[in-house]
Amino acid sequence: MRALPARPDIGHLKKQAKALLRLYRNGDPAAINRFATSLPAASKKSPDEILALRLRLHDAQSCLAREYGFPSWGDLAVHVAAAAFGREQEGDPMRSWLALVYGGDVTGSYNTPKAHVAVHLWNAHPDRLSGELAVACATGDVELIAEAVAVSSEWINQPLGPFKLPPLVAVTHSRLAALPNFQPRLRAAVQRLLQAGADPNQRIFNRFPPASLDAPDETVPLSALYGAAGVNRDPVLTQMLLDAGADPNDGESLYHSLERPDCTLVLLRHGARIDGTNALRRALDMKEATALELLLAHGADPNEAPGQGPTKTWGAPLLRAIAIRCSTRHIEALLAAGADPRACTADGVSAYRLALRVGLVDVADLLKAAGAAETLSPKDEFIAACSRGDLTAALQLQQRHPELPAALAESELRLLPDAAAWGATEAVMTMVQCGWPLSAKGGDWNATALNHALIRGDANLTRFLLTHGANWRDEHGFGSDALGTLSWASVNEPADTIAEPDWAACAGALVQSGLPTAVPDSDSPECLIIDGRSLRFSEEVMEVLLGKGLA
Repeated sequence: MRALPARPDIGHLKKQAKALLRLYRNGDPAAINRFATSLPAASKKSPDEILALRLRLHDAQSCLAREYGFPSWGDLAVHVAAAAFGREQEGDPMRSWLALVYGGDVTGSYNTPKAHVAVHLWNAHPDRLSGELAVACATGDVELIAEAVAVSSEWINQPLGPFKLPPLVAVTHSRLAALPNFQPRLRAAVQRLLQAGADPNQRIFNRFPPASLDAPDETVPLSALYGAAGVNRDPVLTQMLLDAGADPNDGESLYHSLERPDCTLVLLRHGARIDGTNALRRALDMKEATALELLLAHGADPNEAPGQGPTKTWGAPLLRAIAIRCSTRHIEALLAAGADPRACTADGVSAYRLALRVGLVDVADLLKAAGAAETLSPKDEFIAACSRGDLTAALQLQQRHPELPAALAESELRLLPDAAAWGATEAVMTMVQCGWPLSAKGGDWNATALNHALIRGDANLTRFLLTHGANWRDEHGFGSDALGTLSWASVNEPADTIAEPDWAACAGALVQSGLPTAVPDSDSPECLIIDGRSLRFSEEVMEVLLGKGLA
């Protein structure tokens, strides 16, 4: 086993992993043997078989971590962070630690919370964090909270620490709640603070950029209840705050609780209003229909008028559910609650025609049973064939109607990016092969199919679209293009992607399609300059864009 230096540096370790990967790709026998010895995926394989694996940077990092005695690169990185934290003499160690505990809406940064790293540092260096009330609230240290209350209770409704968090907000927004050992501690801390007289409606305002800690967005209040129900989605904490008098209609909690329906139920039982929250349409984004059924059972209007943005595009909730390809159970719940099966979009497209346009034959059958069937025009038949991925039928219709797809309206052409946004790959490929314009924009952020493929880490679809002429410069609704999309996705790794997202392979597809040369940004080591712009990418994507990664 290799020994780490006395002052390990993560940057130096990253260079070691990159050097190992270069040697491996050059066929170096010693490098290949290191993978065979330390990387489980290469164990018991011949050198040729190991080369055939086309190992990547994350494999080299994993190998290096195991050589140093750590089960993963993440564990090695945590160890290095702990060592650096212990040596830190300048700055504000408590602020640095709390930044690992809270998300950007609290800290006013783009950094994501890292609960496991925070706990490791807390255990490794208790002397650097002990005695601070801000830390006690973040960790659920009931003993310290009780001692402080015994001395004076004035602080329990005042902002604490470098992020100016009222105590209940500090407790309920702590991402340590995701760790089983901390959940009971944090619950106990909330109970003790409430007993001492803490206001259950404590709140801050959103600091996430472009807002900041010093200039928060006061149109977005973030209450202690929102932390319990919408951030950590803990039904027990939610119940405690509501029982103490927290306002269930704080503008955020219900909407953000829906991923945990038992949290939603607690809010509804305490009088949370559904109208005006957009919660019903948010429930349509859930893979399971439980949250939708719960809202409908508590009086949600299945025909509520749309708000602004993407909710307005399709109109009634039933139409939105069809457009984003919800399950038949979602549709059945809406119909059972009284959704109008004959609802039409602003462009006059009925629910039945829309279901066929997006390839949902089962949903069309449900609407037909509800008396909403219609005779399709040749154009609708063509769209329906494309959307269900039936290339043969689509081409036959195109032969009889050569004006298609050129004759389609903008609202119809957007079905291509919509299909990409919701993972209907066969539909996308069929549409493209039938000549749909790749510059069409749709989905909830008004983007091309290429941008939607990139955000999902779908390398196969990315390659297909680029091969068929997709333009990486096409801008999306947030004012950037495919490079900006790849930058954000590779760094943030959004959860709603394909089963095995591969942003490095997406980057490789862009490079092979003629992307301008990337060079390191001398002013920012985490960024590359491409096409005159400085952009941040994940390490593995940076390797590819610099020509050092995927072949």
